[in-house]
Amino acid sequence: MKIMNFLKSLQVYKLIILLLLILVNSGCGSSRKIITDPETAPLEKTLLWRITGNGMTQPSYLFGTIHVLCKEDALLSDSLRSAIRRSQGIYFEVDMDNLVEMMGAMTGMKMKNDTTLADLLDKEKYQKVKAYFTEKGGLLPFSMLEQYKPFLAASTLMQDNLPCDQNIAMEQVIMNEAKKNKKKINGLETLAYQMSIFDSIPYRQQADLLVKYIDADTASVNTALEDYKSMVNAYKSQDLEKLEALINQEDMGVANFEDLLLNNRNRNWVVKLKTLLRDKTFVIAVGAGHLPGKNGLIQLLREAGYTIEPVDNRVEYKSVPVQEI
Repeated sequence: MKIMNFLKSLQVYKLIILLLLILVNSGCGSSRKIITDPETAPLEKTLLWRITGNGMTQPSYLFGTIHVLCKEDALLSDSLRSAIRRSQGIYFEVDMDNLVEMMGAMTGMKMKNDTTLADLLDKEKYQKVKAYFTEKGGLLPFSMLEQYKPFLAASTLMQDNLPCDQNIAMEQVIMNEAKKNKKKINGLETLAYQMSIFDSIPYRQQADLLVKYIDADTASVNTALEDYKSMVNAYKSQDLEKLEALINQEDMGVANFEDLLLNNRNRNWVVKLKTLLRDKTFVIAVGAGHLPGKNGLIQLLREAGYTIEPVDNRVEYKSVPVQEI
């Protein structure tokens, strides 16, 4: 499989998993002032946050991404471009510039012990899934996909159903800007680690969710697509709490794995950031779902002694004044 096709499938897979697992925070709404008390006030409507304090000699920046977006919507604000130019490098969830690591992790896409979907589903559901993949076609034959962890198989479906001809990960757009400015790309964790996480979620449960996705996609009203559009609208309006609330409406059956997929990773990242942020400026770009909530990065960094302030990140899909940061 070509590396770019693999990366596209991976980004959609991450969208499905990492943005469906967040608890509702303290409600929606926003004011245009810096929020300093996350326990009593809603988060600012922005995806870009300045990190200072706790012994730091220079500011760094936290940005919430969405792992797949229609290309025409994947725009960078002047503020984010400025932060990238002034930084020593970019930290994504994984090092997207390390193709050796990316290719090496492909072995982790398969289920262990030669398990296939036929082992996880009854005959009727298996035939439904097989017929759906066969009809849709795609880059990979079903004989290969049915060996993948079912969440990965689901990602290839959603990629085909996006409401646009071209899609891209916000990480890719940020990486292109970083490379243009000769900035180093880094990862907070390895892709192999991310792949291993999904061995802790029962394959049978993943397979059942794959069937639910297919049922939603084949319904008279494609609820999966409508839910995705709602999430994208919340993302484009930069309303983290609205995005969180929308996601919380979906009962995807994986709430019991929130610590595994989200909270524990956030805590591990904060530990790593305590070292990284001491004397260098970085842009930390991770899925927007990692930012809000009592276990989100904004709150955890504040609890660790950092000052986290919102930065105006408006794009509005037209020319806006440059904001000095």
